[in-house]
Amino acid sequence: MNALKKSLFASVCVFLTAPASAANPPASSHGSKSTRDRYARRCQGLSAERGLIPQGTLLWGTKRSWDAAQKTDERRSVLVSVDSDHVREADANVKSVRPRGGRLVAWPDASRSLVGTVLQGTSGDGKPVEVAICGAEPAHEDPEVMWYRIEAWNPVAREWENPCLANGAVQDPRAMAVRGVWDSSGAHQDAPGKLTLACETGAISKCIYWGYKPWEQRNGQSLADLHQACTRMVRADYCGNGRSHTPEHTLIDMYDVLGVLSRMTESTAAWNTARASFEAAWAPDGASCLARTRDGQDMESILQECPGRFRTDAAVDFGDGDRCTVRRDGASTAVLRNRSYEHP
Repeated sequence: MNALKKSLFASVCVFLTAPASAANPPASSHGSKSTRDRYARRCQGLSAERGLIPQGTLLWGTKRSWDAAQKTDERRSVLVSVDSDHVREADANVKSVRPRGGRLVAWPDASRSLVGTVLQGTSGDGKPVEVAICGAEPAHEDPEVMWYRIEAWNPVAREWENPCLANGAVQDPRAMAVRGVWDSSGAHQDAPGKLTLACETGAISKCIYWGYKPWEQRNGQSLADLHQACTRMVRADYCGNGRSHTPEHTLIDMYDVLGVLSRMTESTAAWNTARASFEAAWAPDGASCLARTRDGQDMESILQECPGRFRTDAAVDFGDGDRCTVRRDGASTAVLRNRSYEHP
């Protein structure tokens, strides 16, 4: 079992210290006094605790609303994208930022630090939101990938706040920079000048953490489709409409056509192969076929959610126990499959 597979089930704890420069961001050279005062308050009081990465229902890993008491659709977010060319506050030599592999770099001088930079972002409802980069930490498992500690201006509380949604395992989530944006249906768009700051409690960053780096290739093939299919699989987004069908903290075994991850064949302390069974095969736009649902819903409810998408008159057998009872109506090539525990 490779190290990436172990990371699906093992607790990873890393003690991190905020960069000294985060506490003393560059002074503003423009804007009103109120704007300068607001920027001076960014990147304060950051926790250093780290924890494991559990499964969940989130795509971006962000809060749905700045009002914690407000009930909102899971396809909403306080931060869905960032404009790489719209720098609100930065070192005088930083005119914009560029995603490069698993990190952000300053432009035109890539050697410049981005800590303290304020970028223009957009929320799920299309409203502008300012985002500050408060720290940058190389990923423990891959130093070429960078985790960013970020804050966004909360217009309700009028404070800088981490837009990433914390949970019991990750108290102060960080974010990863990924080229392009995801819309409310969960579809990726390679929009020029736009990038996503994907929080570590969301599907976008988890799939990269597990090895599906959309900017890389394997055997001459891009991993972009595998990454997109993984974001659907993590959330059990069967219909490809952005709606999840998975309980929180669900364990999943995934394996793909390129061999980035292979199926687990032996039980561990965290994974019982005898309890696991085949769930679905996945394409970038959702499930290509299903054997059952992850959250215990009857199959009919899924068919009603996306009418005309699946056929029930022909099974799909991949062999070795992976057999679907319904399949996608139309071309949808499966690049990823998964097993999970059946819901009681």
